[in-house]
Amino acid sequence: MEEIVKGKESKFISSVGRRKEAVARVRLMEGNGQVTVNGKPIVAYFSGAVFQRLYSKPFEITKTLGKYAISVKVGGGGRVSQLGAVIHGIARVLSKANPQFRVTLKREGLLTRDARVKERRKFGLAHKARAKKQSPKR
Repeated sequence: MEEIVKGKESKFISSVGRRKEAVARVRLMEGNGQVTVNGKPIVAYFSGAVFQRLYSKPFEITKTLGKYAISVKVGGGGRVSQLGAVIHGIARVLSKANPQFRVTLKREGLLTRDARVKERRKFGLAHKARAKKQSPKR
């Protein structure tokens, strides 16, 4: 499932990661371990030690830290759901690159798409998903 970029000599493997409303399109290439998100280094896009520990988890589990260059385009949702989408996409693309990684990534729960999304507002009720209109009777 490798795709070739037109006009360039580089090959890449692509995959999609999702979380809530966020969608991350991930491309994996042979490289020096550089990860970019929307054209910025991942350290600049997701700043903070907690975020750094989370997005490096798929690489640490598969022992591929610094082996691949990854380019990510992410949109929708907030920062935390975008981070979840990026992690999901990286795990999926690593499992495509080497099928042996699939077992370890699946065991850690990184290949499972988190299906929890915001509950929709119901018509005829108050302004939130589960709020009820106040009763006028006392």
